Amino acid sequence: MIKFIATDLDGTLLDGARKLPEEIYGLVRQLHDAGILFAPASGRQYANLKTLFAPVADKVVFICENGALVKYRGETLHLSPIRDLYIKDALDAIRALPHLYPMLCGAECAYIENERQPFYRYSMDAYTNCKKVNSLDEVIGKEDICKIAVYDEIAAADNCIKVLPPKLPNLRTIISGTDWCDVSSPETNKGVAIRHIRTRFHLKREECVAFGDHMNDYEMLVECGRAFVPENAYPPLKKLVGRTIPSNEEGGVLITIKKILANGGEL
Repeated sequence: MIKFIATDLDGTLLDGARKLPEEIYGLVRQLHDAGILFAPASGRQYANLKTLFAPVADKVVFICENGALVKYRGETLHLSPIRDLYIKDALDAIRALPHLYPMLCGAECAYIENERQPFYRYSMDAYTNCKKVNSLDEVIGKEDICKIAVYDEIAAADNCIKVLPPKLPNLRTIISGTDWCDVSSPETNKGVAIRHIRTRFHLKREECVAFGDHMNDYEMLVECGRAFVPENAYPPLKKLVGRTIPSNEEGGVLITIKKILANGGEL
């Protein structure tokens, strides 16, 4: 029987306009009543996820910042920040490369130092708690930094993921969207977060289902016994996972959740 469902948001659960389907709230309540734990798993910050899922926030476990932070009913179940000694060097490396713009994503707030569009607009839209500072250097040491989100004016697959990893040997760089790469501690990913959740809630791998559309979802998909990607998923991930559901525009995640509920927790 399925006891846990994790889903990525952008490109997976959210529609093409990056909106959360209203129907998900009722489905989360039904999952809760059926003894199935639901987890939004995203590169987004906790404040944003908590706002998105406010009507059912007490019924879900939040996998935030690509797995660097896990929260449940206000309690921190897992936190894996970047070591402060690596942050300044990473920022300098990112700043030295053209077309890249960094954001420091703290456990409580995100910080940017550049107002260039559309980076500024995207940052403010996606992060509920986001502050403009004169320099990101002034944030180092004041708050746990879960990740450095890097906006790429060209395209992450064509530029950032090729030029940045060699300059950050002590950190993990992964594509997180069409225009974004995420830099985190080497041991941080959504799969590690899932393992912490499985331990906390005594879940077996075969009792877990996951949905994701991009490479920052890969470890999460592997960590769950049943993994699916929407038809619109990043082609390399689609090839790795193989099992598809209808696209995010067609509500593939919602369709699959309804099937699980209709089948009494089976799929």
